[in-house]
Amino acid sequence: MKLQEYKQNKMRDSEFAKAYEEVQPEMNIIRAIIDARIAKNMTQKDLSNKTGINQSEISKLENGTRNPSIKLLQRLAEGMDMVLDVSFKEKTLSKP
Repeated sequence: MKLQEYKQNKMRDSEFAKAYEEVQPEMNIIRAIIDARIAKNMTQKDLSNKTGINQSEISKLENGTRNPSIKLLQRLAEGMDMVLDVSFKEKTLSKP
C-alpha cells in the first residue's frame, strides 16, 4: 500500500482526520523552513552561522520538537535573505 492510499484510508476515521488537521499548521511551518533553507543551498550549520541561532535549535525547529516565535521566524528569514510572509486562507473541505 502506498503512503497516499494509507492516508486516504486513515482520513476516513473522523478522530484521525481531526488530529491530522490540527497539526497541519505546524507541519506547514516546518516544511516552509526546510524548503527555504534547501532552496538557498544552506545547511543547518550555514543558517546557524548567519543567524546566531544554535544549529541544535534549528534542528529542533525542523523536527517539530520546538515551536518558533514570530521573532525567531523573522531571524531565520533574514538569515536566508528572505521575508517572512504569514497569511490566513479560507478553509477548504478536504476529501478523505
